[in-house]
Amino acid sequence: MGHVYFLALLASLNPTLLAATTVLLLLERPARLMAGYLLGAYTVSFTLGVVIVSQMSNSSVTSTTEDTLSPAADVAIGAILLVVAFVLLSGRTERLAERRRAKKEANPDKGPPRWQRELSKGSPKITFVIGVMLTLPGASYLAGLVAIDRLDYSTGATALMILSFNAVQLWLIEVPLICFLVAPDWTPRAIGRARSWMGAHGVSFAGRALAGIGTLLIVKGVIEFAST
Repeated sequence: MGHVYFLALLASLNPTLLAATTVLLLLERPARLMAGYLLGAYTVSFTLGVVIVSQMSNSSVTSTTEDTLSPAADVAIGAILLVVAFVLLSGRTERLAERRRAKKEANPDKGPPRWQRELSKGSPKITFVIGVMLTLPGASYLAGLVAIDRLDYSTGATALMILSFNAVQLWLIEVPLICFLVAPDWTPRAIGRARSWMGAHGVSFAGRALAGIGTLLIVKGVIEFAST
């Protein structure tokens, strides 16, 4: 079960979510706006998670095929994670970020993305819609759903696992919301420090984490292949 929540943490490392949290904290009545965003994110993420896992569970395949595909999927996902880890640790993402900054400086009148402009309008209804639009399943989320399906829990327990997976995945918006309700003056400063740390160490941390889990998945898949 632990690897499920590790994948949820990886899915939470979303630059868009971090940017949305930062923008929302700078607006008036941020708690209401973050609550709207979070409700929209939960709505689409939980619904898609239940639908996808239900389709996995209802698929009719033989046990032999399952035994073969399961380790193959582990090796394939592990290889993908290793490739992503290599890209992150090679410094290519930093060069890409520098090119983006240079492009932005060359076109200062372009302004922020449309979703950021809409967030700035300060309406919970708008943040709900943006939460729905921006919370689409990525690779880590889909890998987490596969891991949840393999646990073979009951329908209710599976739904709770999907809900808790989303709770971990959306911690970047949940934690500031709770902190802002409890300590509205301290929270913006803490977010600023966390953002600085992520800017300095986030890519390296994500790369090492992906390399570790990718290696473990490949080893697990090879062992399962050998035992079949």
